[in-house]
Amino acid sequence: MNFNGIIAGAATFLIIGICHPLVIKAEYYIGKKSWWGFLIIGIALAFLSLTLENNTLSTIAGAGAFSFFWGIGEIFSQEKRVLRGWFPENPARHDYYERLRKRGNGTL
Repeated sequence: MNFNGIIAGAATFLIIGICHPLVIKAEYYIGKKSWWGFLIIGIALAFLSLTLENNTLSTIAGAGAFSFFWGIGEIFSQEKRVLRGWFPENPARHDYYERLRKRGNGTL
């Protein structure tokens, strides 16, 4: 039996499950400038995927890379969700959110 597909699928499921709360926490504590971190991690994982000889590990690293690339867009979407009131805003960044609300950036 070949378990590589099942292992890669389960790992991808876990990576996506980890990235979702990472996006929420990154936006809460750092803001949308945290997208740089997601980009760097995504590039590092993509490079790792290209250099690994083990197909299963290479697939998992590739899935991780693209999950972090997906997270970049989600960081910006998460800020909009916070502005709409769907997620709590960081009280330390309340003035920042208020400036965005006054400009109308939370209406999209």
